Amino acid sequence: QVQLQESGPGLLKPSQTLSLTCTVSGGPITTNFYYWGWIRQSPGKGLEWMGIIAYSGSTYYSSTLKSRTSISRDTSKNQVTLQLTSVTPEDTGVYYCARGEVSTYSRGGVYDSWGQGTQVTVSS
Repeated sequence: QVQLQESGPGLLKPSQTLSLTCTVSGGPITTNFYYWGWIRQSPGKGLEWMGIIAYSGSTYYSSTLKSRTSISRDTSKNQVTLQLTSVTPEDTGVYYCARGEVSTYSRGGVYDSWGQGTQVTVSS
């Protein structure tokens, strides 16, 4: 069974760059049945879709975050990374990586496997 684990710094100062890593176990991130996404949850916003990276390596981002967001992968390590630049206290929240089913992408996407999430706090 596939497992996802987020890791990275839990505390940042405003203007810094957030870098998180999602390590996937139990299956390759290059399989064409799935894509890999980042979702966050913060007070007052609920779950917010940030972006995904497809099995081909193509990326797609939320229109509100794409100017600050970069998703990449390291296939040799079976890892997906998230970078969010110029963070502010509004970026505080729990960040999740999740696996999406390719067959559901056209109707919004269904995520069948999630990491436990990692808390990120932006504070001066």
